[in-house]
Amino acid sequence: MSQFMFENDLEKVLKLDMPITNAPMPRWQRKASSSSGSGSTSANTSLTPMKAGNKSLSTSKTPGKTPGKNTKAQNTPSKAGGDRYIPIRNKQQLEVASFLISKENAPCHTTPTEKDHQKAWSMNLNGYDIDEAKILHLGGKPMNAPEGYQNNLKVLYSQKTTPVSTKKTTRYMSSVPDKILDAPEIRNDFYLNLIDWSSQNHVAVALHNNVYLWNAATGDIVLLMQVESEEHISSVSWIKEGNFLAVGVSDAKVQLWDVESQKRLRNMASHTSRVASLSWNNHVLSSGARSGHIHHHDVRVAEHHIATLSGHSQEVCGLKWSPDGKYLASGANDNLVYVWPNVQESRDSTPVHCFTQHQGAVKALAWCPWQTNILASGGGTSDRHIRIWNVSSGSCLSSLDTESQVCSLVFAPNYKELVSGHGYAQNQLVLWKYPSMVKVAELRGHQGRVLNLALSPDGSTIVSAAADETLRFWKCCALDPAKKEKTATKSTSIIHQGIR
Repeated sequence: MSQFMFENDLEKVLKLDMPITNAPMPRWQRKASSSSGSGSTSANTSLTPMKAGNKSLSTSKTPGKTPGKNTKAQNTPSKAGGDRYIPIRNKQQLEVASFLISKENAPCHTTPTEKDHQKAWSMNLNGYDIDEAKILHLGGKPMNAPEGYQNNLKVLYSQKTTPVSTKKTTRYMSSVPDKILDAPEIRNDFYLNLIDWSSQNHVAVALHNNVYLWNAATGDIVLLMQVESEEHISSVSWIKEGNFLAVGVSDAKVQLWDVESQKRLRNMASHTSRVASLSWNNHVLSSGARSGHIHHHDVRVAEHHIATLSGHSQEVCGLKWSPDGKYLASGANDNLVYVWPNVQESRDSTPVHCFTQHQGAVKALAWCPWQTNILASGGGTSDRHIRIWNVSSGSCLSSLDTESQVCSLVFAPNYKELVSGHGYAQNQLVLWKYPSMVKVAELRGHQGRVLNLALSPDGSTIVSAAADETLRFWKCCALDPAKKEKTATKSTSIIHQGIR
């Protein structure tokens, strides 16, 4: 019997069902008693977990805080959704999300009245309209940034658009000419220069042995002069003021006409062959002939021939003075481009530069009006290139293959573009953006090669003379009205005010 009682007591001890009366107090009870401020260590005969009256039997306290840790309390936000980066995914939200996903595929047969009822029920039950609810969203308000903090990304992406991005980059350009005039018996000769546009808005046109003046403002046409039938007009050029016209004739003479009185002032003879090119520099008229010689004429004195430039071996078909009057550019059938100094500044007839890169006759020459040291030249059928030169350094800035004969070049200052007239095989006008030389537009319509180009005084219109015996006026460079008014206020030149 005693053995049975011993085994029974042993089994109860091993089960550990009864409280241990003499054991030390658990750690969780010691921490609870320490936080409540009680320093007593009286014994408890019955220690049950989670009872508030439990006290420790030990006189030594376990530290309530780990040594070395920051004493500042780090509290977890008690407000739901306080962390701005963690979305709320509570049970109600997931149920709403499931309902919205299943609702997307369900057919809708509700009437407007039923929709109003459903909206009212949703507002009362959920606190929001279920149709406007998001499947998953960030809940709670974002935490305020520290005082003085500035987000660099916010500054970067909240700036206003720059003037370049808001600027209008396109303009209207008609693909058809604004006006077409007949030019019967105009000579289909690549080497001649048969049209020019004056600062007084008159267009001079050479038709075989006649020179006609067309008033662009009124449309009136006047026959200025006529030579013998066996001769022909080979070049025309207006003086800068627009009241005198120089005319080169195939009989090797250069005539000077007063267009207002329609009288010939001078008949200057110095060349031995036809005069195919003319260019003015104040009172000095330069003329290029088939012999390859270039003559300077001072039209104020009786002995007009003041200098001769010898460099070309064949006909001089291109001749242009720079806008500042410092250089004279000449192109000829020998594929060369010469740059000559001003005859008044230097009596030396040695050229400043000689450009030999062209592989064809160079008739097309144009000086940049806003960059006076820039020269553009174009080659004939065997070359077909437009080349841009810096005459200050003598370097070629760019070269462009146009895939067509280059017959004429003119700079359009309104949009800072270069306009080229072409012959075989396209017979078109092309506008190039300067200095990138990106093609802006092509103007087609001529049935024959474009012989010459001329720019109107206001820079808005380009006239082209072609072998199809027509003059076509292209209004491709007209300014916007607002920009035109701004430009007009800046113009105070005597020439632009008118001479007559």
